[in-house]
Amino acid sequence: MPRTTPPRPLDVEALFPELAAHRGTTTRLHPRPGRPEATESSVGGPLLWPADEPWPVCTEAHAHARGRRPADIHRSREVLAAAWRRVPQGGPTDEDRRLLGELEETHRVEGDAATAPLPLTALAQLYRRDLPDLPAGPDGCDLLQVFWCPFDAHGPTGHGMLLDLRWRRSWEVTEVLSAPPEPAVVGFDGYVPEPCVLHPEQVTTYPFAGLLPEELCARIDAWDEEQEERAEEREDEDGEGDAPVLGYQYDLSIPPGWRVGGYASWHLTDPSPMDCRSCSAPMELLLTVDSSEWDGGSGSWRPLEDRGLRARRAAAPTAVVVGRWGELNVFACPRDPGHPHRWSIQ
Repeated sequence: MPRTTPPRPLDVEALFPELAAHRGTTTRLHPRPGRPEATESSVGGPLLWPADEPWPVCTEAHAHARGRRPADIHRSREVLAAAWRRVPQGGPTDEDRRLLGELEETHRVEGDAATAPLPLTALAQLYRRDLPDLPAGPDGCDLLQVFWCPFDAHGPTGHGMLLDLRWRRSWEVTEVLSAPPEPAVVGFDGYVPEPCVLHPEQVTTYPFAGLLPEELCARIDAWDEEQEERAEEREDEDGEGDAPVLGYQYDLSIPPGWRVGGYASWHLTDPSPMDCRSCSAPMELLLTVDSSEWDGGSGSWRPLEDRGLRARRAAAPTAVVVGRWGELNVFACPRDPGHPHRWSIQ
């Protein structure tokens, strides 16, 4: 089933005509549980990976011998999903809780597997033919494949994320790897995606307010404050709390959820320059990996087909969690897509 973003609550260009010069597009991926094939764009699905090419592994030395088994994580999610589908009273039974307790146990890997190179987890693969805002890869590559390490054990702090992005020409793959390796255990459940098919939808987007011209940003901020004041007045008049607040950031500019292209959000930190470390060119947003497709503050972006569904389950079909329920923005060099990528967690 396709997914359709509702019209924006108001015409933001009518409020701020200067935004027309900054209008862009982004493609929302709308991942939903399914059984994708290797020839399809997907999250957590099988990759079009050549049988004669080594599978990516984590190249940094860190402990990876203790954690949860990926199969147990998937099974736990199945048990919980089935429990909450029960009617009339949904929820885990005593037997479910017993099984979940077993599945949530951590395990220690013994022998060579404890020190052998760690296979990376396949996060997503994206075909350009499916996604109008996915930029071209280097040398005519049409397929982007995304991996990450399932342990937070990287970078200067020793608690950071490791990404590995690979571009390839899909038509050159003749024999597909049928049984890719996977880590015996993972350090964090949120690194294990559920298989999802995609329902791409291109929508209009505008930059993060802090990156707009100073005068325009100031006017948008003043308008946002006015909306908050009006919401407070409605609460006082109606005697009810949580009056909806319309805002540029959460309703009119950058959609939440998985998407390619468009503009990055900097709602957690101040905007940070993302310049290519190879050529110093300002980088552009390639991919956003989000922990949820909408939440209480961004509910206006919930697809029409998902109206009435509970956000806690319906808005997080991939089961991927970035940081503390945030989003990962991956940037690419527009001069040479073969240059190393950069990323930011918001």
